[in-house]
Amino acid sequence: MTDLMTALALVLVIEGLAWAAFPEAMKRMMAQVLVMPSDLLRGVGLFMAILGILGVWLVRSAFITP
Repeated sequence: MTDLMTALALVLVIEGLAWAAFPEAMKRMMAQVLVMPSDLLRGVGLFMAILGILGVWLVRSAFITP
């Protein structure tokens, strides 16, 4: 559970830094997302989720000694 909470906190940090550093670019990106088809957003979201799972698996398997 600690790992999950840490991961969620890091998401907030990254998201917050993006908004703090590039507010105008983030607003433009949000406007573009609003006009994208839902199927495309769903596909990209699923792809990113799978990529994240693979990343966590790779990091965990590299740092856990058998």
